[in-house]
Amino acid sequence: MIKKTSISSKILIAMALGLLSGSVINVFFNDVTWVQSYLVDGLFYVIGAAFINALKMLVVPLVTFSLICGVCGIGDISILDRIGVKAFVLYILTTGVAIVLALLIAIIVAPGRGFERAATASSFTPTPAPPLTDVLINIVPSNPVNAFAEGNMLQIIFFVIVFAIAMLMCGNIGRELNQLAEKLNEVIMKVVTLVMDVAPVGVFFLMAKTFSEQGFGLIVPMIGYFSCVIAALLLHTFGTFSLLLIFFAKLNPLIFIKKMRSVHIFAFSTASSNATIPITLQAVEQRLGVNNATAAFTIPLGATVNMDGTAIMQGVATVFIANVYAINLGLADYVTVVGMSILASIGTAGVPGVGLIMLAMVFNQVGLPVEGIGLILGVDRLLDMLRTVVNVTGDAVVTCIVARSENELDDSIFNDPEAGVINDVELPHTHVAKHSRL
Repeated sequence: MIKKTSISSKILIAMALGLLSGSVINVFFNDVTWVQSYLVDGLFYVIGAAFINALKMLVVPLVTFSLICGVCGIGDISILDRIGVKAFVLYILTTGVAIVLALLIAIIVAPGRGFERAATASSFTPTPAPPLTDVLINIVPSNPVNAFAEGNMLQIIFFVIVFAIAMLMCGNIGRELNQLAEKLNEVIMKVVTLVMDVAPVGVFFLMAKTFSEQGFGLIVPMIGYFSCVIAALLLHTFGTFSLLLIFFAKLNPLIFIKKMRSVHIFAFSTASSNATIPITLQAVEQRLGVNNATAAFTIPLGATVNMDGTAIMQGVATVFIANVYAINLGLADYVTVVGMSILASIGTAGVPGVGLIMLAMVFNQVGLPVEGIGLILGVDRLLDMLRTVVNVTGDAVVTCIVARSENELDDSIFNDPEAGVINDVELPHTHVAKHSRL
């Protein structure tokens, strides 16, 4: 019997084909009007944007119902407090390690020395970041309906947790609502599989559009900066995260990375941790074996406040711009960068263009010219895709560690290579396809 190709393998092939097609268009058809109008800004843009919207469509209902099931499944509010504190502390610690690692690599390699900024500089006007006090106040939604409509994840998480706690306090009424939430959560997870069935098409057009516009030519003059960021991202992913998995979660990092492949592909192609939440939840629960009670809380929280990849970009960019403008940074400046990066990862959560806003905050604090951000805008899209992979990996690692500490991780699922694998989706009254063990 011929083994069917898994969805993640199809997506990987689609991503490679999209990258190749986009690069060919960038090199040979960059000045052809009809190609840019009808393909890049037409077909590629429409289907890619529609696919992103399909993923975002799932985020709010999935987080809502899954979090209600998780809180009600925990039952004990003190356990929820414990899980929340553990997850938050771990997210902050991993962000701190990421920025320190990035600074060390950038200081050693010293990207930007001798860089001709006049040839590549461009303008950049950062969007003002909200004060940390406002962010903390705004965690509590004044209008929950508006929070759900806008997809404000911190406010949604806060409201749903309060609502679920109230359900626990209501006895039979709460139990009946929880049963309904469990049924709705199961339906939403089925919708996730439907979206994943068309994911190869969406990923192809996303990648084709990105690389038809960006190409690889922009990387050449920025090779030092680009290489430092990638080196730090790889070292953090395969070094820091692997050590955390081995010593705190008692898990094999190789199995973990293999089972996270579909999540990595989605994160890379969408460059959005929030858009990847449905896929991350599905993988963490059904591929890695984490109980919904833990994953439903830690994954949405991580997608909102955990920014290891962005912190790494900040560290390298700080040293790079300092070298370009021949500005010497002292130990106190580097300590400031670490502290600001950690605070900014919380304070600017959910703000559009969060990476560059955070970077502007750091630059202002240590006296670097904010207009220097214009130098890295060209390659930022490609690096954004890569650092999103690191962000979602960090979410899953912390979730596994918290789940292990709470005895909420099923090793039999984690060690089963076929657990949670999706091949295709079978629709009612059709013979289109099949899926295994969702």
